[in-house]
Amino acid sequence: MNPKLQKKISNLENIERFPAEELLELLPVKKTDNVLDLGAGTGYISFSIAERVNTVYALDNDKDVLEYLETQAKERGIANIKSVAGDFKKIPLDNQVLDIAIASISLHEVQPLATALQEINRILKDRGLFLCIELEKTETSTGPRVSSKDMEITILDAGFSIVNKIYPSTKIANQSIYIILAQK
Repeated sequence: MNPKLQKKISNLENIERFPAEELLELLPVKKTDNVLDLGAGTGYISFSIAERVNTVYALDNDKDVLEYLETQAKERGIANIKSVAGDFKKIPLDNQVLDIAIASISLHEVQPLATALQEINRILKDRGLFLCIELEKTETSTGPRVSSKDMEITILDAGFSIVNKIYPSTKIANQSIYIILAQK
């Protein structure tokens, strides 16, 4: 494995995150569900939800990281994670094929955000759920951020209704986060 990829994987696996098990408690997950993990990286969400659902589509634009995720899935004996190389603004999946889409600390990087949210709406079945976890934009934010207010407006504009908004006390890298659960 090349050193640059090795460093990226190490960074992804050691990043501070909101506990996946707590996130999954927010979703009425069924064994028949097909789920999209947007910005899957090394599989933090994918591995946590795989045993509870039919199929997990792990979407990332980095094919090398997806190969690593596939290797990890094989080593763990997990056969229902399907890696998908692609972009949030043009998700390479058919219309209305998924029950749940999860974007964990990944949408703040996407411009224009509206295009990505419209794509998420397109691939979700009617009444499908979208779970968004993001870093809150503040005066002291470094790097790209989307405020919870702007995210909510953009989610609504993409054709979703808001089911729940949560502002946990848990911080990631000493930054406040928000969670929005929306339904198509």
